[in-house]
Amino acid sequence: MTNAAHSAAWEASSANVARPPLEGVLVVELGERLGASVCGTILAQLGANVVFVEPTNAAAAVPARGKWVNRACAAAGKLSLVVGDDGSDRKFLDSLLSVADVVLLSTDLPSSRTHDFSADQIICDVTAFGAGGPLAGAPHSEALIQAAAGLADTTGNPDGPPCLIGFPFCEYSAGLYAAAATLVALRVRSMQGFGQHVDIALYDCAVGALSTFLPFHAIGKPATRAGNSHSLAAPWNAYRASDGWVLICTATDDQWRRLCTLFGKPSLARAKGFATNSERVARRAEVDRFVQDWVSAQPVMKCIERLSAIEIACGPILTVPQLAGEPNLLHRHTVRRLFDPVDQSELAMPSSPFALSLPIASNGGEVPRPGEHNSRVRSLVAGRGKAQPLGNGMARSALSGMRVLEIGQYTTAPLVGRHLGALGADVYKIEPPGGEGSRGWPPVQGNRGYFFVFSNSDKRSVELDLRNEAHRARFRSLIQDADVLVENLKPGSLERLGFGPAKLLELNPKLVYCAISGFGASSSYPGRPAFDTVVQAMSGFMDLTRVNGVPTKAGISAADILGGAFGLLSILAAVLIRDQSGRGHLLDISMQDAAVAATAGLWNAKPAASRPFIVRCADGFACLEPEAIDSEAVLVAIGLTVGDCERMTRERLVEACERAGIPAAAVRSVGEVACSPQTIARQLIIEIPGDDGRRWPLLNSPLRLSRTPPLVGKPIGELGEANSELRISSPEE
Repeated sequence: MTNAAHSAAWEASSANVARPPLEGVLVVELGERLGASVCGTILAQLGANVVFVEPTNAAAAVPARGKWVNRACAAAGKLSLVVGDDGSDRKFLDSLLSVADVVLLSTDLPSSRTHDFSADQIICDVTAFGAGGPLAGAPHSEALIQAAAGLADTTGNPDGPPCLIGFPFCEYSAGLYAAAATLVALRVRSMQGFGQHVDIALYDCAVGALSTFLPFHAIGKPATRAGNSHSLAAPWNAYRASDGWVLICTATDDQWRRLCTLFGKPSLARAKGFATNSERVARRAEVDRFVQDWVSAQPVMKCIERLSAIEIACGPILTVPQLAGEPNLLHRHTVRRLFDPVDQSELAMPSSPFALSLPIASNGGEVPRPGEHNSRVRSLVAGRGKAQPLGNGMARSALSGMRVLEIGQYTTAPLVGRHLGALGADVYKIEPPGGEGSRGWPPVQGNRGYFFVFSNSDKRSVELDLRNEAHRARFRSLIQDADVLVENLKPGSLERLGFGPAKLLELNPKLVYCAISGFGASSSYPGRPAFDTVVQAMSGFMDLTRVNGVPTKAGISAADILGGAFGLLSILAAVLIRDQSGRGHLLDISMQDAAVAATAGLWNAKPAASRPFIVRCADGFACLEPEAIDSEAVLVAIGLTVGDCERMTRERLVEACERAGIPAAAVRSVGEVACSPQTIARQLIIEIPGDDGRRWPLLNSPLRLSRTPPLVGKPIGELGEANSELRISSPEE
């Protein structure tokens, strides 16, 4: 199949279903955290009527923090309701809250509002630390959560200080998980007859993102920063071209040989000290100099053209303004233009990552004037009765009875399967002969790597060789019995084995098939390899996170994680569509789309009056977040110098800042985070015995639902553990 035909097969899917999955659902967004607003935006894109509650003169009365930093982004696609302080407005707001299906809150912020909600309603609360633990109620910001949860300590150069990630990963991922949990709760309500409370914590989401670092803590070793390098491969770094920056990633000796030939130095590929990957890792600085010499002599796009021609993973390191013209984003309709009636300006903004896969209400909708929909919202309330409990029977697992097939590797698809398994689905992880690539990644316990086990809880392994006709026949029967198939193979891989999207829906017309890839199945870069780091480069992440002027990747696999979270969301939405229509769905999720969406609030935001910064202390580092003064002025206000800070412990400096009214937090290492009272109280890392008799640390779910909570209960077992149950012979037979 040609690339054009392949793209058309995916893009035609959403046209088969006319109704967005949340049509008729009424959501009230009260929460002022960005995470609550992200959740509201996603629910609006999926068809819900989302009421964006604003105080009178919001722009002047509300400090520029949370979602108010970029009102246009937060309000787009929603119904604006301005609520004043008079009694009639407050009474109407109470009436609105009483008839809403979903209410979005941020109860750790001072402006939060209380209300007596019905047992039929879904109340989703997005806070810094959640409803439990010693830090519950502390209104930490994005930056302070990054410090407290280990994200800052894992970002930056090995020989330098920790670095804050330059985009709101914690808030954004919390918003995605809040939306996912809300979709689950809505489906539970439709099937089991009750609402529930959803508790989403930024801290929980951040700790869950440490899966590439926690394996080292599990064996008693510290997790360290790596800058733009890869601890297991070289060359892998950001290099300065004549007009910008290029990211280059290699993982094999063959790729190194191709690079050396391109550089005009084929003998270097066989030279002592450079021939093998382990040798190159040991001489990383010299290898980087060879690559830098070649890159510096030419412009970015010439480098990309020549590297792509020899199938080397690479990408330009793009600025946020450059995203509006990025070819793949334009191909996938990921950029839209809106008018902001408040500022009277035209805006470019990311559209919905669902746009090519799901029937959405609009591509994000227009930006409303404050109070533009007051009358419409009053009409909505008048036409609805007060929410009433539908039932109070015994709760079943949210996805009980759902069968999921996962052909996943590394992070994205495995993350989806892990969450679906915790929600009660039966998840079968299909692995090739010998097992998924990360099964043996060090560090290991027995014959399994910790990273692999962290990424694959609540699944059963199936060993299948899809090049074998007998195994392909068995796979066909598995597809016929499945509800969901999720994979993150290179686009077209399943099709080459005879399982393209059309064939899969022919085998099972009710199948929800989700394919996650770096640039999407419908892409202007067909065949281009994409690692998490490449997507970070091409989504603005690295430009937003600079160390001494050098674009720097987030230490966590941010693009992988966001791609997986959008995969989870799209599957849950498609299941709701199938519940209504009886038809399956094709879902084309691009990690680049998902990552770019996380930068939406930064596209048109006004410059901040100040930025959080990190200070060295006697026992590590602390993060300070002033509101309107620079770093030197902050220390003067506290009565300290840089030298004073370096002689103080983190805790003493944080206490001094708090006395002065300056928000601050200690920068915690991964090991400190894993053992912290908050992590323990929230049970974010739990130990469970596996089938090998060993105790395995697992990541708990960040989706906290009061009536149908996810249950993380089983480490993945031996390769092919489910083969006999499914009557599948081993690949050798």
